[in-house]
Amino acid sequence: MPESWWRRFRSYFTAPPLPDSLWQRALAGCPLGLRLDAARQDELRRLVAVFLARKRFHALAGAELTEHLRTLIAMQACLPALQQGPRALRGWREVLVYPGEFKVHRSHHDEHSGIVSEGDDVLIGEAWEHGPLVLSLADVQLDLERPWDGYNVVVHEIAHKLDMLDGPPDGVPPLPAHIVRRQWIVAFQRAFDHLANDVARGRETLIDAYAVEGADEFFAVVSELHFSQPAVLRRADAAVADLLQAYYGPSPAPG
Repeated sequence: MPESWWRRFRSYFTAPPLPDSLWQRALAGCPLGLRLDAARQDELRRLVAVFLARKRFHALAGAELTEHLRTLIAMQACLPALQQGPRALRGWREVLVYPGEFKVHRSHHDEHSGIVSEGDDVLIGEAWEHGPLVLSLADVQLDLERPWDGYNVVVHEIAHKLDMLDGPPDGVPPLPAHIVRRQWIVAFQRAFDHLANDVARGRETLIDAYAVEGADEFFAVVSELHFSQPAVLRRADAAVADLLQAYYGPSPAPG
């Protein structure tokens, strides 16, 4: 790993260290964190401390949040930001947690017909630009129990947060200097087009078909695969897998 972001950042913000008992219990309950090497676990512990100090958690609709659960959420939220450090988690403060799926009322304006339609979407996670991270606690817990099934709601929504650091989500987060932006755009567009063609033809795909909802969703879905099933992602598209490893660092998933 390049020079520790912690050494660069500690003069800006120092969070109280996590108690060892809290950290060890959370680490034991988070397979993605448990499989990191010792150096990355240390970086993750410091980043989680910053996250918990700077973000405000709100339990909604009867959800029950313990200190342990907040730490587990923070660990999964910080994993995608581990390579970039605390600045990658800037621009928002709130984490809203529902006990399970939640409804979001939306209005849609069709530019061609001028018709405005309204309805409710049932979601397990959502990320707002400059707004909260919203999660289903039931799905967070399911991801902890089944860490290698290709899905992770916290990783998915944090990928959206990273994507929105430079404006509305478009599948291209601010990239570190060692990743060429044009290379990223070309590789992701080609993979997206290939997946969209397979989905349109009714073919089975290694990448969840939800990814063709847009470039932003494609980035979030393949980010889940990077952390949960990197071998599947590599079979689906090696170029995208390589770019995500360069962006996020090595996957903690078993080989």
